[in-house]
Amino acid sequence: MDTSAFGRYDLQSLIGEGGMGRVYRAYDTETDRVVAVKVLHERLATDPEYRERFRREAHSTARLREPHIVPIHHFGEIDGRLYLDMRLIDGTDLHTLLSQRGAMPARLAVSFIDQAAAALDAAHAEGLVHRDVKPSNLLINGRDFVYLIDFGIAHSGTVGLTGVGNAIGTFTYMAPERFTTGHADARSDVYALACVLYECLTGTRPYPGDSLEQQLAGHLNTPPPRPSLARPGIPVAFDEVIARGLAKNPDHRYPTAGALAAAAKRAIESAPRTAAPIESGSGARQPATRILPPPPRLGPPAPPPQPVPLPVPPPRRRRRVLGVVSSVAILAALIGAITYFLLPPAAEDEPDYRTGYSVETTGYPSDAGSPVPGE
Repeated sequence: MDTSAFGRYDLQSLIGEGGMGRVYRAYDTETDRVVAVKVLHERLATDPEYRERFRREAHSTARLREPHIVPIHHFGEIDGRLYLDMRLIDGTDLHTLLSQRGAMPARLAVSFIDQAAAALDAAHAEGLVHRDVKPSNLLINGRDFVYLIDFGIAHSGTVGLTGVGNAIGTFTYMAPERFTTGHADARSDVYALACVLYECLTGTRPYPGDSLEQQLAGHLNTPPPRPSLARPGIPVAFDEVIARGLAKNPDHRYPTAGALAAAAKRAIESAPRTAAPIESGSGARQPATRILPPPPRLGPPAPPPQPVPLPVPPPRRRRRVLGVVSSVAILAALIGAITYFLLPPAAEDEPDYRTGYSVETTGYPSDAGSPVPGE
């Protein structure tokens, strides 16, 4: 196939490639916009059963209006190749983020799972099963907004696979029933989403090994791993969330992806706010030690405070002056009294000094009816 032209699309660059086909950044000449075009392998177009399933599922996915599902603009067949025309998302897939940075904070991991769960629940409500939930199918934009992609291989209904060799999906995140019976339903997507949650929390996959035999033994026989033991600081409550999400029996898992996300949120809220436990040399966890301040030093009681005498203010000079004036006035009165009794009476035409000042000397009029001194 010409890598520059594909029907109405000008293929500009290769974005990614997987087991189902290739994804290109392309220019749609009819709508005048840049899109993402996924072109499936030729062998898939030759399978009549798959062709019919692809058309049915692409049509159902295009009707979904969940914000966390990448919208499908067109789908069909060009030059014998099935394709999907989707919105071009400017972001990085979760697999790349985990490869570059490793495990992420628990709250961020739960946020990513919660958004992916909303997309899965919307698809499950329409009877669609994704069947390939994995980190590389979760796109994260610059605002930590999650898009679930690759619904082109989704499986509608309960039609199973013909064998393990024809299994569609990634073994690392595949539910046990997918290995044994090939059956997949909404609970299979819940299992895969729990695997993604574990990898986000710990930076490692739930079960070690890259071969089919190792993954088969892990998913079928190995108990679900405990994330609190895989990475220090993860709340113990996540152990129960992962144990139920990865239950071997589908009936024992969370009934919906949203229920798994809600349980993960509760695990975050149940985490203690105290300091993290200290790891001892033997690997056993010891409780954090709280250092208390020393008790106050005891001694003889302090003596009661003594009252401080207030200083007596010195007598004011004015009071001394008034005292002197009063003494002089008393002395003058005594001298006047002695003189009065010793001296002879005054004449009629002389002023009477015994009655004080007369009207003529003071200038003030007397009260009405009162005798005027000197009359």
